[in-house]
Amino acid sequence: MEVELLGEQFRIERIGTDGDFEKAIALLRQLDGQVDAIGLGGIDIYLFAEDKRYVIRDSKKLVAAVSRTPVVDGSGLKLTLEKLAVQKLEEKGFSFKGKKVLMVSAVDRWGMACALNEAGAQITFGDLIFGLGIPIPIRTFESFRVLARALLPIVVQMPFKVLYPTGKEQEKEPDPKYARFYEEADVIAGDFLFLRKYLPSSMDGKWILTNTITADDVEDLRTRRAAYLFTTTPEFDGRSFGTNVMEAVFIALLGKRPDEVTTDDYLELLKKLNYEPRVEKLV
Repeated sequence: MEVELLGEQFRIERIGTDGDFEKAIALLRQLDGQVDAIGLGGIDIYLFAEDKRYVIRDSKKLVAAVSRTPVVDGSGLKLTLEKLAVQKLEEKGFSFKGKKVLMVSAVDRWGMACALNEAGAQITFGDLIFGLGIPIPIRTFESFRVLARALLPIVVQMPFKVLYPTGKEQEKEPDPKYARFYEEADVIAGDFLFLRKYLPSSMDGKWILTNTITADDVEDLRTRRAAYLFTTTPEFDGRSFGTNVMEAVFIALLGKRPDEVTTDDYLELLKKLNYEPRVEKLV
């Protein structure tokens, strides 16, 4: 698709390899130097515990395939964008204070977790449940911080396909075995593929706070009677792109290496773009 942002014309392409790492590496080598920026989707480069950043072992192989084109995963933008999204939703009257929030994974959305915590939400952190298949909810922010620092050095060494649905795994019908955690929450927040993996048939009255989502996903949530959909990234032609795509676009606009970009750079671009999170009433 083609979009114009701040007077610049962008061609954005989504090219998948069905979870095949070797094909992904070959594709990245082919694109290196031929495009202005690459946003890795379906895999994170970094996971976070407060101000400490951990590199996922499998993602190193992908990044190493590229030497000339900047490669990002959206994590740099998430820390800014997702905090701002929560603040703007509060300004629009969607208060998270006292809301019971199920955050399916927070180590890949540290900014969102911090913003929800600061807004006074009662957060259940589902990182053990959704990332490792261990049905133990973490009920306090402090407990989550301690756990993240203890486990992330080990978790990032694991094969990524163990941690996150890739390829055909993303197309499987949701398994409602963890429905009880959804049922007790007012808001379901985090990565949509994680969120969808165990989605129960009824989401009656719930708010969904996520990012990458398609028109079909929206209809699915409407069928399950979710009340509101909030996406932290803007909508283009019915689709909310991931932060990896938005960060790649921003890197191309700024003409900087990812390690040179500051929070202020991102905030300035978001201000120029009149950024607002997407709000859609579903029922």
